[in-house]
Amino acid sequence: MEKYLILNTLSYPVLSLLLLVPLIGAVVAMFLRGDTLIKYWSLAVTLVTAVISLPLWTCFDKTTAKYQFVELRHWFPSLNLDYVVGVDGISVLLVLLTTFIMPLCVLCSWTYIQTRMKEFMIVTLLMETAMIGVFVSLNTVLFYIFWEGMLVPMYLIIAIWGGARKDYASIKFFLYTFAGSIFLLVSIIALFIKTGTFFIPELMEHQYGFAFQLWVFLACALGFAIKMPMFPFHTWLPAAHVQAPTAGSVILASILLKMGGYGFLRFCLPMAPAATLYCMPYLIILSLISIIVGGYLALGQTDIKKLIAYSSVGHMGFVTLGIFLLNDAGIKGAMLQMINHGVTTGALFILIGLIYERTHSREIADNNKLGMFMPIYVTFLGIFSLSSLAFPGTNSFVGEFLVLFGAFEKYPLVGAAAIPGAILAAAYMLRLLQKMVWDDSDGHAHHHDEGHGHGDSHGHGDDHGHALKDCNAREILQLAFLTIFVFWIGLHPTPLLEMMDSSIAHLTQQVEAGSLLPEAAHPGHHHALLNQAGAWVKSLVSF
Repeated sequence: MEKYLILNTLSYPVLSLLLLVPLIGAVVAMFLRGDTLIKYWSLAVTLVTAVISLPLWTCFDKTTAKYQFVELRHWFPSLNLDYVVGVDGISVLLVLLTTFIMPLCVLCSWTYIQTRMKEFMIVTLLMETAMIGVFVSLNTVLFYIFWEGMLVPMYLIIAIWGGARKDYASIKFFLYTFAGSIFLLVSIIALFIKTGTFFIPELMEHQYGFAFQLWVFLACALGFAIKMPMFPFHTWLPAAHVQAPTAGSVILASILLKMGGYGFLRFCLPMAPAATLYCMPYLIILSLISIIVGGYLALGQTDIKKLIAYSSVGHMGFVTLGIFLLNDAGIKGAMLQMINHGVTTGALFILIGLIYERTHSREIADNNKLGMFMPIYVTFLGIFSLSSLAFPGTNSFVGEFLVLFGAFEKYPLVGAAAIPGAILAAAYMLRLLQKMVWDDSDGHAHHHDEGHGHGDSHGHGDDHGHALKDCNAREILQLAFLTIFVFWIGLHPTPLLEMMDSSIAHLTQQVEAGSLLPEAAHPGHHHALLNQAGAWVKSLVSF
């Protein structure tokens, strides 16, 4: 076991603290009284968790692919089941993303949530523990406990604090993700029966027959594809996003969707490399469809939140495309794209929440000409919209560029087929920006309440401009913090790429070494399928 791990050398158990602090914070919150105290307590807990996570960045050894800051405790020795947590260059960035997004989720709920504040903050803190647990678990049982543990808090966030169709959205979210989790559980049990271990690094190194790999890959991939969500499993996402409160949408977009990509990298690629190679063309085809379909659907939306939700389907398509190119540039681009999407789309959902609090409508037609009344707001909207369409100099450009570079390097026609997705992103984001900042051609439609309980609707426009207050200090703080990452990653992505370099190099070696089974597909088979897919996407776009 020691050959995979570097035991924690810090004077305190950093990863266990990251799991315990939000959990203890949630328990203490049960005994607190008053919404104001609850809000400040929750903010303090999430900020302390973020501070505790800082050594993961400062003390991380970039030169090794081993798991670091590892804590190992015997749990059920008779089953060879241990409590073991650790991070490598892939998971460490996702843990940091989680700990730094969660204080923003508390801040964006400050005035948005107006009922049952205590319960909301408790489930939010429980959610943080579960999400961090998924990224640090080095044991399949522990991983599955946290993976399933996320469902209940997220279901409650949508079902209790959601919009008018919250019952439909919450049940659809739960059923889709729970169904995917069952397949994941079956593969975990099958792996244990085959190997006698739940320890993830050992499962990665074990050699399996092709038939077994294929079943494990398909079972895991189904669970992860639903979580991404990948076409055709994407239909739960717009409903969940539109009905969720702002913090719920931020958690969904910034962190939950990344767990599908993380699962592909942690389970499918290293544990079933021959099956990954065999299924690669089909996953690339589905990724291309996700990119194009997500872009087309976003282009046709009049609801701002639904537009951003469908854009996530397209962005996650770039992530799965990068992962299944199985080359260094593609996987690095996919990892960067996961971080970038968390920053940019999280910020866009915060911006949507801010304008909804003021106008009680998410319709583009009801939120136009904002440049006259909210200059600070539209400045941030412009920055994050340009980031979302991967404008050079912003964070998303680097990730998308690496994915396209990896595609053109390996399958040029696949790279060409993905380009319309980038063009569609520019079309729907620039349309949104133009209509919200300047356009007044739709007139000022009547505003309507979507069921969040913010009171009566009120209009705005030339006569009602005074009703629209620009961003306050709390809102500026949230958006300015995320703006830093838009330009830092966009202009200097090297530190993040260095963090993941050794782990991704090791991962690609594992895939290459394990994909030598004779049943794995030959390159000619891949090229024929992918050329066919590229031609299909090309004809779809021209149509």
